[in-house]
Amino acid sequence: MSTSPFIYNGQPSRVIFGQGSLQQLEAEIDRLGAKRALVLCTPEQRAQAEHIAQLLGSRAADIFDKAVMHVPIETAREARELARKLGADCAVAIGGGSTTGLGKAIAMDSGLPILAIPTTYAGSEMTPVFGLTENGLKRTGKDPRVLPKTVIYDSALTVSLPVDMSITSGMNAIAHAAEGLYAQDGNPVMSLMAEEGIRALAAGMKTIRHNPSDLDARDDCLYGAWLCGTVLGNVGMALHHKLCHTLGGSFNLPHAQTHTIVLPHAIAYNQSAAPGLSRICRALNVEDCSPAAALFDLSSSLGAPTRLKDLGLTEADLDRATDIAMSNPYWNPRPIEAVAIRQLLQNAFDGERPQ
Repeated sequence: MSTSPFIYNGQPSRVIFGQGSLQQLEAEIDRLGAKRALVLCTPEQRAQAEHIAQLLGSRAADIFDKAVMHVPIETAREARELARKLGADCAVAIGGGSTTGLGKAIAMDSGLPILAIPTTYAGSEMTPVFGLTENGLKRTGKDPRVLPKTVIYDSALTVSLPVDMSITSGMNAIAHAAEGLYAQDGNPVMSLMAEEGIRALAAGMKTIRHNPSDLDARDDCLYGAWLCGTVLGNVGMALHHKLCHTLGGSFNLPHAQTHTIVLPHAIAYNQSAAPGLSRICRALNVEDCSPAAALFDLSSSLGAPTRLKDLGLTEADLDRATDIAMSNPYWNPRPIEAVAIRQLLQNAFDGERPQ
């Protein structure tokens, strides 16, 4: 089998991985040449942010605890202004995609270096992808300035993540890898990482479902999230992410749950045009069904949500969601067709198992 031509650009980020690696935080701040860190978190993770501030001592400029989903532009502006007033020369983002996203919004305008400490499996800490929501529309893009300079992965910080959130966060990460398998700018390195990331996350989530405090399984999930996030950071997004950005930004649906529900249906839409998706079946060790069905079965077996109607979306919203998704669509291996997209959303709304 011949290898098709490709271009590969590695992202310049530093990764510290392992149980107890949080103890290297101060040394990593030194390495950035920073003196005053603004600690970012959601309101729910204030206690973890306070622990980070204690570790930093006098280097902690303050805590900003207003990170929320989809990064409203007003929140981003408030955080940027606080960083400026405090004279912060770096930001430490502890949490999931919402907090990392807020850090990116600060970095985009100020150039402030970001050190990310993920407590979920979102993977956004490994990408130069940013998202901002303004007037009910989520705008996404790529900018090398927003890529965190350093990422500390310590599985002890993920043990408090509830099982249901661990599962949907892990499925969200798998979505990054799955779309990497048919990305317009994909390459063999990213395909290898995608398959291994899906394998590691699936194995870790299966254990966490029954034993949430298993640190080795948490390590597997963080390792998988790192791989899947790296894939997203190196290749383009397609239909799945466009649909999820539409549903999240315009209907305020929860990010990870939306990714979890939509993923099998987006893969079903594309699998006839993307032979590389067979890696999903290999990663999940299944031979008797399609990649889309394998993902749906994995999600169902883990107790994850499978119906958009359960997230508060109404059937009347599906036409508007289709219209938004059809406007300014991302590149996709199969042409985007309104009738087929509307049916995809209906299937996700109802929780139909894809073929």
